[in-house]
Amino acid sequence: MKRRVVITGMGVAAPNAHGLEDFTAALRAGRSGIRHIKELEDLNFACQVGGIPENFEAVRRRYFDHEKLMSINDNIGYASVAAMDAWRDAGFDVPDGDSEDVDWDTGVILGSGIGGMDTIARTVVPMVNAGRVRRMGSRIVEQVMNSGTSARIAGLLALGNQVTSNSSACSTGNEAIIAALERIRAGAAERMLAGGSEGASPYIWSGFDAMRVICRKFNDDPERASRPLSASAAGFVPGAGGAVLVLEELETARRRGARIYAEVAGGAVNCGGQRRSGSMTAPNPEGVRRCIRQAVADAAISPRDVQAINGHLTATYADPVEVRNWAEALERTPADFPFINSTKSMIGHCLGAAGAIESVAVALQLHGGFLHPSVNSEDVHPEIEAYGDKIPREVLEMPELRVIAKAGFGFGDVNSCLIFKKWEDA
Repeated sequence: MKRRVVITGMGVAAPNAHGLEDFTAALRAGRSGIRHIKELEDLNFACQVGGIPENFEAVRRRYFDHEKLMSINDNIGYASVAAMDAWRDAGFDVPDGDSEDVDWDTGVILGSGIGGMDTIARTVVPMVNAGRVRRMGSRIVEQVMNSGTSARIAGLLALGNQVTSNSSACSTGNEAIIAALERIRAGAAERMLAGGSEGASPYIWSGFDAMRVICRKFNDDPERASRPLSASAAGFVPGAGGAVLVLEELETARRRGARIYAEVAGGAVNCGGQRRSGSMTAPNPEGVRRCIRQAVADAAISPRDVQAINGHLTATYADPVEVRNWAEALERTPADFPFINSTKSMIGHCLGAAGAIESVAVALQLHGGFLHPSVNSEDVHPEIEAYGDKIPREVLEMPELRVIAKAGFGFGDVNSCLIFKKWEDA
């Protein structure tokens, strides 16, 4: 029998909110965190809007002393703040820096899609080119190494179980949660922190601007720019931030009387092999459908048990394809299709952080019994008009909500799907 895994703590630094209370309020209100970015205008980007956590410099100064701030760039900062918030939310104290105790039962899997590109571009490359290598200091490596986020969190919280960072493009956050789920199920850990983060930088976003896949038509109206499921969708809006979930073995959580937000009932990852219309930038539809079905089977539920979908839904040409893949995988028609919403409509596409931030949104919706609106979808794409009634335009109060599926489909034709269940202690 599989060990059951539940969520006992969460932390989030999103473009539209920092902290669970404010994030819940933002979700319910359909509040956008997408704003005009002056730097992108100055650099002649076609897309000049983005989702970046507001006033984060002041936020992280509340968490870290001057010495730590010297080695914490935005990517590591979003992850570290979210991790400390999640740890405290789960009922634990952040250990003193001089404590010798190690928590051997807890680890962290937290990745990013691109990582410390801003530090490389703004610090490493200019200083190396200027022959000033010796002036870079000893803290530069930990800011640019791919495992910088998880390594920093392990040090902050004295975690002694597996500590690693994954990277699977837009699927990163979901895959981290699935890997943590599997480790706890296997009995290798009692609890794991899992999630993802991504910094905010033109050096991260420039390639997408060059590819013409990010939105350039709403520079004067940022809050309307992210338009998943819409006929007037004009590309994804780049975003940044971080989120962490504390996953815990059920009996361990029960013994310490932990508050439980939701159960992570199952998950699956795969790749479409970049075949059958799949490519580096487009998913193989059969791979997507297989991933969804495998997640449903892993959760030991019926496809008909899924009441809502928090989709990948990036506001590109792929949105109608995704909806049709969900319908086929779950064997549902427009008449009995689950509700479907896109958190990206409010925060943009946070790349490696997307799945983690959106998974926090899913857990909050299950815990609170509501579905947040999918904003800017009033003009549903004509290919999926039949599903229009299943897209919430305003918050839906749903105390009967029990099962939400969460997906992520990334560059490289990689797929991930999670099944979250409302926690009901039988």
